[in-house]
Formats: sequence, structure tokens, C-alpha cells
Amino acid sequence: MPTPESAATAAELRTAMGKLTRRVKHEDRIPLGQVAVLGALDRDGAMTTSDLAADQRVRPQSMARVVGLLMEQDLITRRAHPTDGRKSLVELSDAGRAALEAERGRRAGWLAGAIEAELTDEEQVLLARSAALLERLAAH
Repeated sequence: MPTPESAATAAELRTAMGKLTRRVKHEDRIPLGQVAVLGALDRDGAMTTSDLAADQRVRPQSMARVVGLLMEQDLITRRAHPTDGRKSLVELSDAGRAALEAERGRRAGWLAGAIEAELTDEEQVLLARSAALLERLAAH
């Protein structure tokens, strides 16, 4: 059973992280569902549409629409599955990788600017140290 102090900290942290995440995503130019697929392909490599749907926890039909939109924009490509001729794999194109990096750069750029504008030097050091703590919590 958590202590009242840790429960209060958890509630405050969850709220603050939610607000920060929403604000950072406001910098995106690519819709969230599409950038999530690009990120998954970047992290995990080529996948089938069904695998992407499972990874993103959406219906295969919904993922097929997202994949279609990304293909229309030349952000992903499709190739034959190496062991199953009935399937195909989708993967990032060079344009998709560049678009994803631009999205990540906008997010990081906004956040770095906000850190410099809003936090004192001492607070920036504390925040940097806190990032490692957040990583540890995420791995728990």
C-alpha cells in the first residue's frame, strides 16, 4: 500500500506529465496515429499491417487506413514478406525517416526552448537528474 506522500507525488507527476506530453505533441505536423506508426517502424523495423495493428492496439482495418495514408505520402513502402507470399511488410521510406526525425526535432526543440526559458540553471540541473529517475520508473 503506497504512503499518502508517494500517492500524492504519483498523482501530481501523472498530471504534469500528461500536460507536458499533450503540449509537446502540439508541435507535431503529422497526425498522432501516423507518427506513432512511423515511430514503431523506426524502432522495430518492417512489420505486417496486422503486426502494426497489434503493436498500436487498433483494429487491422483501422491500421490498413493509416498504412494507406502513409503510403500515399511516400512515408512508407511495401515489400513482399520473405517467408509468406500472402503477406507484405511495410517499412519506413527515406522520406518517412526524414519526416519522423523532423517531428522529433520539433518536439525536442520546443522542449529545450521551454526548459531554457522557464527554468533557472539550478532547476535545469535538477530536471536533468530527474530524467534518469523517470527512466527507472518507466522500466519498473
